[in-house]
Amino acid sequence: MIYLDNAATTKPNKGAFDRATAYVTEKFYNPSALYKEGFAMQGELKKARSVLLSRVADESAFELVFTSCGTESDNQAIFSFARRGNAVTTAGEHSAVSVAFHELKTRGIAEPRFAPLNKDGSVNVEKLLALVDEKTSFVSVMHVNNEIGAINDINKIAKLVKEKNPRVIFHSDGVQAYGKLPFKLAKEVDLYSISAHKIGGLKGVGALIKRKSLVLPAYLIGGGQESGRRSGTENTFGIMQFVYAAEEKFATIKEDYARLTDYRERLWELLDKEVYIRLSAENGTPYILSVSAQGLRGEILLHMADDKGLIVGTGSACSSNAKNRYSKVVLACGYDEKTADGVLRLSFSPETTEEDVERAARILNEIGLDLKKRMK
Repeated sequence: MIYLDNAATTKPNKGAFDRATAYVTEKFYNPSALYKEGFAMQGELKKARSVLLSRVADESAFELVFTSCGTESDNQAIFSFARRGNAVTTAGEHSAVSVAFHELKTRGIAEPRFAPLNKDGSVNVEKLLALVDEKTSFVSVMHVNNEIGAINDINKIAKLVKEKNPRVIFHSDGVQAYGKLPFKLAKEVDLYSISAHKIGGLKGVGALIKRKSLVLPAYLIGGGQESGRRSGTENTFGIMQFVYAAEEKFATIKEDYARLTDYRERLWELLDKEVYIRLSAENGTPYILSVSAQGLRGEILLHMADDKGLIVGTGSACSSNAKNRYSKVVLACGYDEKTADGVLRLSFSPETTEEDVERAARILNEIGLDLKKRMK
């Protein structure tokens, strides 16, 4: 089997999993307990925060709150700070952000505003800034688009937004960037969401990175864990597996970036241009190549590929149950429904090999030509 749907979820890192099992079999104590074993777990969680945070931010300026996933992190950021006036985001956001923004209007909290995308899936910065005014309380711009793979320069955008309105709280969904792109958060970024299962961690663990000077209201109320910011007993096993997976991921982040860029371009080179057109830009993340078999159904191709041992995606797995047949992101890039209907998202991990890429291309060309003949 060839697995090229890593943007949806990655295979858990076995080495990290094995290292973390001690937190199930031996160090299973509740970090909130008053006995010394529980207190020791609090110390280990403190070290875990430092490991995850230090890779992308200055620890003197930022801190990290554990959550259950990227969606929870996004929701906590949005509903904590989009509290008045209007809130601005992009037309290309993951549903964890876009649906939450629509909910702001439903609840009468704030007016949601959506900035258009460029053809490559990045946000149109000029038009985004035009939506920011003196009543804007919150701006959210995703770091890497999960369907097209476009990279937004969030540090630059955050600075421009705050030059226009210094009171704005700036958030970014970094789920597809953390552990994949070499970067450091600028001081203008207030909040940043990450998720474990996108880099070899387990599902059910995420985090919200916040600027220390920002007072973060509790989103889940209860026992007061996470310094009162997120109640609920911490998932120590999942957190430590996240830490160990992140350590391995960041150790080779630059090498993986370069190698997967080559694999992405090799895959595109091998694909039949009579069947597929390219949607992802060359300057996007090396972890995602989105193409479209115009005039064909991407969902049918997905199942045909699966039958031949190749797993791919058609867009965001979190939106697979949506009523709309077409990707809102692809349509927002300016493509027509015919193109949006044929989208396949091919996403890589450090475990992807050159042989995987070449075999995947052969399968995709075979099923694409086969379906095209049937459609005549």
